[in-house]
Amino acid sequence: MMTETAVSIGVRPVGVDTRRPSVPRVYDHSLGGKDNYEVDRRAFEQIRRIAPRQGDVHLMNRRWLARAVRLLAESAGIGQFLDLGAGMPTRDPLHIVAQECGRRAVKVVYVDNDPLCVAHGRVMLERNEHTRYLPGDLIDAQATLDRAGRYLDTRQPIAVLFGAVLHHLDENDDPGGVVSRYVDLLPAGSYVAITHYCDPGPAHPELHDLARRLQCAHVETGLGSGWYRNPDQIRTLFGSLDLVEPGLTPLDEWWPQGPSTRAKAPEEQLIVGGLGRKPGRGLVEILPLRR
Repeated sequence: MMTETAVSIGVRPVGVDTRRPSVPRVYDHSLGGKDNYEVDRRAFEQIRRIAPRQGDVHLMNRRWLARAVRLLAESAGIGQFLDLGAGMPTRDPLHIVAQECGRRAVKVVYVDNDPLCVAHGRVMLERNEHTRYLPGDLIDAQATLDRAGRYLDTRQPIAVLFGAVLHHLDENDDPGGVVSRYVDLLPAGSYVAITHYCDPGPAHPELHDLARRLQCAHVETGLGSGWYRNPDQIRTLFGSLDLVEPGLTPLDEWWPQGPSTRAKAPEEQLIVGGLGRKPGRGLVEILPLRR
């Protein structure tokens, strides 16, 4: 059973402890939110000394997730979303994107193991009858889907979102196994969206060095997690899923909504995303997003 003090994602959830930084609070600060403390701001500034545009990386991630949700709600007819490791309520909430784009009433369930995130999320969603924010540990797929199943129809396709969360699982947490357990439990026609910090490897020495330094900064600032895996390692997270075109790509190359207005900073090149589909039902063609 999942509780308010569920086992952590990568590290034990910090909650309201202001003595050490918290992953969701650091993300909140980087996105311009107000639900964070000085300890979180100091931790993020240590990362920004290495990667000044790391805040833009997090914004890219939010925009990517919004595009993926919009694509699934508009073009694939998905009416149910499960956002794992959802963090603090933030700009452009995904349930608003989904419910504005969906062809019918779209249900969204957010899950996080940090009680502070759950408390803030429940306040935000108090008047939204089709959205819930639940406590839980994403590592336990069966328990998470059992609880989400009170609000979602687990017999029908669900889109599961792992947005910037699997890189907070170390190898002992077996991130590929975590995704695989969800895929096994989901009905055919479901989707899995993943964004993940990426180390392009020694063939790109400057970016490889930056990724190594950023990983060290994430792990040693007190966040305790933030692993930069190589593209092959990230691709294996999708397991048996069929990757939707254009596959696993840098975030701003995946169904872009317009040309880039500036050159990408190095740190913006160190995150990738992709969308996989569980085969077995009649294929619904995904069309490009409307411009």
